[in-house]
Amino acid sequence: MAGNSQTRNDFDVAIIGGGPGGYVAAIRAGQLGLKAACIEADKLGGVCLNIGCIPTKALLSSALMVNELKGAAGHGINLNGFTTDLGPAQKRSRKVANRLSTGVSFLLKKNKVTHIEGYGRLLGGGKVEVDNNGRKQVIRAEHIVIATGSRPRSLPFLQIDEERIWSSTGALFQDKAPETLVVVGAGAVGMEFADVYNAYGTRVTIIEALDRVLPLEDKDSSRAVAMAFKKRKMDIFTSARVESTTVKDNGVSIAFTDRKGKAHTLEVDYVLSAVGRVPNTEDLGLEKAGVKQTEHGGFIAVDSAMRTNVPGIWAAGDCAGQQLLAHKGMHEGVVAVEHIAGVGHHTVDYGNVPNCTYCHPEVASVGLTEEQAREKGLDIEVGKFPWAGNGRALAAGDSTGFVKVIRDKRYSEVVGAHIVGPHATELIGEFVMARHLESTAEEIDRAMHPHPTLSEAVAEGALGALGRALHI
Repeated sequence: MAGNSQTRNDFDVAIIGGGPGGYVAAIRAGQLGLKAACIEADKLGGVCLNIGCIPTKALLSSALMVNELKGAAGHGINLNGFTTDLGPAQKRSRKVANRLSTGVSFLLKKNKVTHIEGYGRLLGGGKVEVDNNGRKQVIRAEHIVIATGSRPRSLPFLQIDEERIWSSTGALFQDKAPETLVVVGAGAVGMEFADVYNAYGTRVTIIEALDRVLPLEDKDSSRAVAMAFKKRKMDIFTSARVESTTVKDNGVSIAFTDRKGKAHTLEVDYVLSAVGRVPNTEDLGLEKAGVKQTEHGGFIAVDSAMRTNVPGIWAAGDCAGQQLLAHKGMHEGVVAVEHIAGVGHHTVDYGNVPNCTYCHPEVASVGLTEEQAREKGLDIEVGKFPWAGNGRALAAGDSTGFVKVIRDKRYSEVVGAHIVGPHATELIGEFVMARHLESTAEEIDRAMHPHPTLSEAVAEGALGALGRALHI
């Protein structure tokens, strides 16, 4: 090693990465009495807390307030042409993110986790080199958890420069809403930023290669959100293919073909690329340590307990594949550390990971879509309860969407649940718990739901799947 290196050999577990998968794994390790280190080259909290989940939800909260103010007259509030400014909302989102990132540092200290600043690389033999701006040290640990996350994907015809072609990071740090924006990719990230910029006055166009927006969701959910966005004057092109982007001094020229093969060229201020993510698995020393990656995508290959093929090396979060979601990564981090500590008694149920999109209307789901259930040959019954039948939603003036429950008739198991509408991302938790406990649709109904609340629609959806909804 170089002369500025030093060696320590005093950790039970070293976690490379301080994002949701990593810092939660470190906290759990501390709780279990393991001597743990969390290695992070940037801010604690990773993408999620600093430039992902948290600040975007802060912006979406601001966008929702803007849209609600547009309908304030119905509540007897006359604003006489109020104006909007993205700048203060952006600053507020940074304050929220910074507060939570600081909170992670406190939690690590509370649980006696050593925070080591720097970039971690595997050296093999239970050793990790940590490079902090040229100052290197080597730490040794009996177990190593890789939790290095992921980053936005660039495509040959859509090269992110954060100047005119943004990733989600570039879109997050703007203090002024442009006149025009094209969003390429209608998954959760694309739809959320389309919502924010539309609320602040940007003319938004959405281009999606697949046949519908939010293509991982149930078709009914996709249809409802598309209709809501079109009502807000957003242009949506699905089954469309981007051919090229040309960056100019004052904007971007983007050429694409629509579902009918017709060519279009738009001249816009900015383009947001929201076409997926790739794992941060380069320059980690995986080959030196002998850690295998998946054939497709370059994710780290793991077993059900998050072990890699190399004894003592584990992986969790986005870099380990499956759903690229913070809550999934947190669960994986806990699973890995509990198995390291010898108290592991569960794995991650990838069939019960909730999906959440925080645009307006919100979208949330867990389990199978109706199409997937039928493809599996299940004998199902579908219940769909509209928010128009829910008193609390009507009173709040937010009755777009529905609760949809898919029931397998054989055992009355809830195989899928889909919510579009007010507080969908909060309400989906009841279905996640119900599926975890293997509850039937009847049991969801028999658990008394308070009135008048949005939660009543959960019970009504279950009743609908039994063919006996009460309020439609």
